[in-house]
Amino acid sequence: MRSDLHVHTKASGMFNLPGLKHLCQECYNEPLEVYDLLKRRGMSAITVTDHDSIEGSEALRSFSDFFLSEEVSVRMPSGTEAHLGVYNLTERDHLEIKRRANDFVSLLMYLTERKLFFSVNHVFSGLTGRREADDFAWFESYVPAYEARNGQMWRKSNECAAQLAARLDKIAVAGSDAHALSGVGLTYTEVPGARTVNEFFAGLRAGSGRVAGEHGSYGRLTADVLSIIGSFFSDMPWTAVLSPLALLVPVFSAGHWMNEVRFCRKWRAVMEDRGKRQRKLWDIDPSFEANWAS
Repeated sequence: MRSDLHVHTKASGMFNLPGLKHLCQECYNEPLEVYDLLKRRGMSAITVTDHDSIEGSEALRSFSDFFLSEEVSVRMPSGTEAHLGVYNLTERDHLEIKRRANDFVSLLMYLTERKLFFSVNHVFSGLTGRREADDFAWFESYVPAYEARNGQMWRKSNECAAQLAARLDKIAVAGSDAHALSGVGLTYTEVPGARTVNEFFAGLRAGSGRVAGEHGSYGRLTADVLSIIGSFFSDMPWTAVLSPLALLVPVFSAGHWMNEVRFCRKWRAVMEDRGKRQRKLWDIDPSFEANWAS
């Protein structure tokens, strides 16, 4: 059974950039179009993970292979923002998650109590802004799954996330993070032998899952942004006067891509250094590993 565990529809809200956040949406994908494309590309368990919203799921709930999920913007104790994928939830869960999103500890307590499966998304990406070392410590201690392959992320970012997940014995998941239809279902999580959604998540928890599919690239990012901008112009024809600005998209994408590379390199070095220090402590005192893990 395969599932793209990170995919967006038009319910994901507005583009979070000055000048555009009141005009342009992050995604213009219609939920039924996303569903049909996921099926054509071999997904057998279907979900969408819109930002802090389940509105895009309304048209899909009648499908027997669909399960409700969302990508939650959470406020970390350090004051930074992170994105968690929360899966196979209920509408009541969504409301409670929304209420607790600015209190990470309270949210963790709820997700754990409800036994909901959740992951930290794009671990080595600067998409949500700055990161603090304490954030990684919280993920390490309390988040069961890491997104180890994201279809919009630099290959090295994904490899670093996969290596960190393996070192920390975390469950690895994958998704396209598609905001344009072209990438939907090209990156996914697979659990061999699973026949139902419940069996899919049971298999993930048991360590039977594997990540598969494509990594991101500068070219794909640029094409997707151009696709979103094109949908923006179609949705609001009066904005056609702004169309010459589309020529700047490759420059914007290049700046974003370079920032992603810098962010990944910085935090990869930090986490590698932390891992070395932990291993050194284990060599000095064998009891440290047990104490640290507890």
